[in-house]
Amino acid sequence: MNKRKDLTARNFPSAKDEARALQPRPDYDGPSSAYKLAFGDSEFLLRDELRPVRMQLELLKPELIQTEQGIKSTIVMFGSARIKPREDALKTLATAQAKGDAAEIKRAEAQLAMSHFYEEARRFAAIVTRASAERADPIYIVTGGGPGIMEAGNRGAYEVGGKSIGLNIVLPHEQHPNPYITPELCFRFHYFAMRKMHFLMRSVALVCFPGGFGTLDELFETMTLIQTGKCRRRPILMFGREFWTRLIDFDLLIETGMISAGDEQLFHFVETAEEAWALLESTYDLHAMPASGDGV
Repeated sequence: MNKRKDLTARNFPSAKDEARALQPRPDYDGPSSAYKLAFGDSEFLLRDELRPVRMQLELLKPELIQTEQGIKSTIVMFGSARIKPREDALKTLATAQAKGDAAEIKRAEAQLAMSHFYEEARRFAAIVTRASAERADPIYIVTGGGPGIMEAGNRGAYEVGGKSIGLNIVLPHEQHPNPYITPELCFRFHYFAMRKMHFLMRSVALVCFPGGFGTLDELFETMTLIQTGKCRRRPILMFGREFWTRLIDFDLLIETGMISAGDEQLFHFVETAEEAWALLESTYDLHAMPASGDGV
C-alpha cells in the first residue's frame, strides 16, 4: 500500500474513466433515449443551441494540443489551393496542347507561370524549418492544410525533417488534408472564425502568396486587426509584387483617404524565399537568438 500516493489520489473518477466503464443498457441506449452522458451524446452536442459549446471546443482542442506539443511561435502561409507544382502544371499544359483547345492551353500556361510560387513556398518553409531546428524555441510553419500553396508549405517543412501544422476546414466540396502535415498537428474545423483565430494566435509573421477570395479574406482580416490595434504588429510578406499591385491599387486607397498614409507599411513585397527569410531574420534579430541548448 502506497500511503504517499493516497495523498494525491483523485477524489472522484474522471469523466474518461466513467465513460469507458459504462455498461450497455439495451432498454435505454436507443436513438430516442436521453440516458446517454451529455458529453458522450453526439446528437445532443450537434443541436443548434449547443453552438457556443462547439465553438469553445474548436478553440480549446487545437490550443491544448499545440501547448502540449510545445508550439509557441508560428509563421502562417496563405495562398491559393489552385497553384500546382511545376511538374503537375507541365502535365496539364501537355494535355491541353494535345487537345488543341486554345482556351484550355491559355489557362494551362497561366497555371505553369504561377507554379513558381509553389516552389518558392516550398523552399521558404524548408528554410524556416531548417533554421528553426537549431533554435531553443523553434518557429513552425502553419497552413490551411489543403493543396496548392498550403501543400507546398507543409511539404517544405516535411522534406527537411520538421513538424508543421495544418488547419483544415470542412467545405461542401470535401477538402482532404495534404499528406505532408504532421499527423498530431493536423486539425479540422467547422467554424471559419475559430480557424482564423488559431492562424493568428501564435503567429510571428504572415506570408501571403497569390490567391483568391479565401486568401484575400485572411490577408485583409490580419491587416485590419493590426491597423486597428486589435493585435500586435507583425511582418506581413506578400510574394509577387506584380500580382498584388495589379490586384489591389494601394495608391488609390491612400489617394482617396480610404486608408491612411503609412498603412502601406503594414506589408512588404518579396519575390524569393531567401528574401523573405532575410527580412524576418532582420525584423526579429534571429541571428542573435540562442541555439538549442545554449540557454535563454
